[in-house]
Amino acid sequence: MAAAESLIIERPSDDIVVMKINRPQVRNALNLDVRIRLADEITRCGADDAVRCVIVTGSDVAFAAGADIGEMAQAGPVEVMSRNVQKYWRAIMDCPKPLIAAVEGFALGGGLELALCTDIIVAGEGAKLGLPEVKVGILPGGGGTQKLARLVGRHRAMLLIMSGRMFGAAEALSMGVISEVAPSGQALARALDIAREIAAMPPISIMQIKEIVNAGLNAPLDVALMLERKAFQLQFATRDQKEGMRAFMEKRKPKFEGQ
Repeated sequence: MAAAESLIIERPSDDIVVMKINRPQVRNALNLDVRIRLADEITRCGADDAVRCVIVTGSDVAFAAGADIGEMAQAGPVEVMSRNVQKYWRAIMDCPKPLIAAVEGFALGGGLELALCTDIIVAGEGAKLGLPEVKVGILPGGGGTQKLARLVGRHRAMLLIMSGRMFGAAEALSMGVISEVAPSGQALARALDIAREIAAMPPISIMQIKEIVNAGLNAPLDVALMLERKAFQLQFATRDQKEGMRAFMEKRKPKFEGQ
């Protein structure tokens, strides 16, 4: 890929896709072009049967240091409404395939909101996260207020969002904002290890896990348990269930095909 590309797509294996935000001159700030490309590429991966896991990352300096302020500084409310950039985050969240964010450096504002659209977040020890929008006269508008409060609780979310302060990877892990901390510079390598592990699992089961966990979080417990029960029963219609249990009894490694 040419260095000028704002989003670099790599395929380290047939079943894993890595998407690298590449705007080093602005610490990977998210402009409209990057948002559209991410949404389009992730939607494409979601429809590709060969893809089993997608990783989104940036550079060692920044995952994404926020939204591109230059695109919005002079905008009016009608213009902001018509842009509706939140629809691109919705397209990412709707992807049926597992998404992993590999975070190094800054993941601030829209960058953190992008990471929160994924299913698993691996952050390097030196990562700095936060929602600092209040410092430029606005508030998080890409899901940050709602997702962070659901992850860390109302009182801690209020402190973080109202102060706009940054927090490190260790604190993010302790609050449940991220999944795992890796040594600095190793977040992508660790994300690739996780992606390979997930890619070896039965794809139908993985997609069902993602769907029912996400749906269940916003449903009453009895409804969520019903969704889980139905999804569990559905697995017994798949060849992968037969292969997995047969391999277990035969003491061999299963080969899952997504059928």
